[in-house]
Amino acid sequence: MLESVGALTGSPWIYVLVALSVLLDVFLPVLPSGVLVITAATAAAGTTTVAGSAASHPVPSLLILMLCAVTASVLGDLVAYRLAWRGGERLDRAIARSRRLTTAQERLGTALGKGGGALVVIARFAPAGRSVVSLGAGAAHRRAKEFLPWSAVAGVAWAGYSIGLGYFGGQWLGASWFGTALSVFALFVAGGLAAVVVRRPAAAAAGPPAAGVTAAVTAGAAVTAGASVSAAPGTAP
Repeated sequence: MLESVGALTGSPWIYVLVALSVLLDVFLPVLPSGVLVITAATAAAGTTTVAGSAASHPVPSLLILMLCAVTASVLGDLVAYRLAWRGGERLDRAIARSRRLTTAQERLGTALGKGGGALVVIARFAPAGRSVVSLGAGAAHRRAKEFLPWSAVAGVAWAGYSIGLGYFGGQWLGASWFGTALSVFALFVAGGLAAVVVRRPAAAAAGPPAAGVTAAVTAGAAVTAGASVSAAPGTAP
């Protein structure tokens, strides 16, 4: 893998690619943004350098990689949040037509309503968790100052974990297919565990929702679920 993208990881374009991938995967969770960040960090841990450059300079720079990933993560969350804020009933109907997203909102809304902002960070690792949290907060018209700080913390945690996996995996196992694959596997394991933690409270009895962004996501889930029920034929109002 690293051999095939060596020229890319040795140029500034790797930062652009990482930033675009992280920015857009809030709308397209299938984008391999985590894999890309890990691959770039693994390359930085290896001995690959740009032709003619000093071997003491890692390619790419971990600091710039971290800044790109965190900034793109927060910006992507903000864009999704603002779009959901302005989406109104049209967005609610569109989400209600997706059974998978409706179910995810219900589960994440219940969990975030109980667990507070820490679960916003955990949801960043869960599949599609970032999308549900950002859209739910915007659809519920929560204030940006209640949402963005947790979005920033989540972005730092996710980017730091991904870069750490790639870098230390490359240091210990070498900048190779095996080291990269093992680091990516560890990222997927973290995502699976995050999904379990986020969904687990949904099975417990519902409690009073917390204030702030957690209540926003809970409200967003309730609105979406209500739209889905009212759309069903033969359902009493």
